[in-house]
Amino acid sequence: MGSLYGSLVVPRSRSCGRVFVVVVFCCLSFLIGSSLGSKARHFKWEAEYMFWSPDCIEHVVMGINGQFPGPTIRATAGDTIVVELTNKLHTEGVVIHWHGIRQFGTPWADGTASISQCVINPGETFVYRFKVDKAGTYFYHGHYGMQRSAGLYGSLIVDLAEGEKEPFHYDGEFNLLLSDWWHQGAHEQEVALSSNPFRWIGEPQALLINGKGQYNCSLAAHFSNSSSILCKLRGNEQCAPQIMHVLPNKTYRLRVTSTTALASLNLAIGNHKMVVVEADGNYVQPFAVNDMDIYSGESYSVLITTDQDPSMNYWVSISVRGRLPKTPQGLTILNYHPTSGSKLPTLPPPVSPLWNDYAHSKSFSNKILALMGSAKPPTNYHRRITLLNTQNKINGFTKWSINNISLALPATPYLGSIKYGLKNAFDHQSPPENFPEYYDVMKPPVNPNSTQGSGVYMLGLNSTVDVILQNANALDANVSEIHPWHLHGHDFWVLGYGEGRFSKKDEKKLNLKNPPLRNTAVIFPYGWTALRFVADNPGVWAFHCHIEPHLHMGMGVVFAEGVQYLKKIPRDALACGLTGKLFMNNKN
Repeated sequence: MGSLYGSLVVPRSRSCGRVFVVVVFCCLSFLIGSSLGSKARHFKWEAEYMFWSPDCIEHVVMGINGQFPGPTIRATAGDTIVVELTNKLHTEGVVIHWHGIRQFGTPWADGTASISQCVINPGETFVYRFKVDKAGTYFYHGHYGMQRSAGLYGSLIVDLAEGEKEPFHYDGEFNLLLSDWWHQGAHEQEVALSSNPFRWIGEPQALLINGKGQYNCSLAAHFSNSSSILCKLRGNEQCAPQIMHVLPNKTYRLRVTSTTALASLNLAIGNHKMVVVEADGNYVQPFAVNDMDIYSGESYSVLITTDQDPSMNYWVSISVRGRLPKTPQGLTILNYHPTSGSKLPTLPPPVSPLWNDYAHSKSFSNKILALMGSAKPPTNYHRRITLLNTQNKINGFTKWSINNISLALPATPYLGSIKYGLKNAFDHQSPPENFPEYYDVMKPPVNPNSTQGSGVYMLGLNSTVDVILQNANALDANVSEIHPWHLHGHDFWVLGYGEGRFSKKDEKKLNLKNPPLRNTAVIFPYGWTALRFVADNPGVWAFHCHIEPHLHMGMGVVFAEGVQYLKKIPRDALACGLTGKLFMNNKN
């Protein structure tokens, strides 16, 4: 069997020590953090376009400080993060959303263009300042246009505060940031999705693990029935896989996050079970799986034990779920040191479930339950909003709509418009909270009338809100897609999943005993997902499908709560549109 890069890149003497270096570093970081307590962590970033080879083919990507993916932020719960972001893009604005960070008291730092802030214009600098109040696995990404598709993302990891302990043990950890990659640029994708006739961007050319993938070759070519050739890599290429060096008989924590623009994924590690212990920054009842689905916007921690034959190496693979796969597996290697040497794995990569085996996907989702002792949801709700997602034609353009309205964001951020009572900034008619009784989600009209809108769901502060996500058929017959929905500013309880249209009989199936607390939840084809959250965070918050093309095509809504109780909002966040004019006219 051939070896990777001819031989593994890292000499054994260095590789053997890597795990211990990671553990020692984490321990030192914890001790330092414990002795000093919470603190501010400052970062100076420049967002820019640059040439990079994520999948061994050079393209223009968005990076931060010359890095792709962007730098990893590591902090301790209770710390304040201060990111001084300068826009080095010459022709477009930029914002960054801190995915999973709830932004209590700092809604303007959420990083959502036209919702929480104005875009940062070319040459300008904006300072994000916010507190990370809860330990967990998170990430950040661009939230303007399709800049996530262009590569603007990175990891954000929050460690436990002083004196706290995880409810599980591990000897070391790895970070796996999963993404997908196109050879078509993000701007071209935006134009294609907004064209008449509609031009679909197609499936990604590669799947990336920590920003690294391979196009037109395979690390496991000899196991493939296709004509793929073996990747000939030296190991210092930007696309060379980041090998996971482990020691035998240890337990490792894998922090796994998906920032994909389109692809739902399945993760597996050859011959190793994974024990799921964290989801979206919240502990869950541990359960073991051979493979796991992960949707865009989700994050997990899983534990693996290196109890397999230490003379062998093993594949780590990600595969496409929910869409007919036209993108090869993304692969890297679990390398047992020092006994396994530099050889490629002798076994084929794990075989993923069939892309449309939704029973397998649903089985995994239903196993995710809150750890005993976790906060439970309120028993009753004050308001229930049902959101039906459909694909529609609006004036010949293909759009996604929620209750027949496709979201079109205004020029003035909602946060400022609502705070300062600006009446002409957005549509003040409340969006519909349900859809007609006669509507058949299994056989919906081919092209129901639909419109674009910018309305907001105004929520009572501290009220309990139920959201029923309802899936239906897309424009093509017998097609209903997976949609992962992400809520900004909150975690929600996932009360349950079901088939067809949600009805009163489904009420009895809802889990109020130990539902998991998440910030992202999937809705399956022709099904429903029930969520509950407490509107306890004054601000204006996006709630949307985390698939980048779907959001670009209008698949989202906006919630607002308690904006009147916010104190002074930094003017830098709202220096555009009508609020910008307001500030100019009232310089006091």
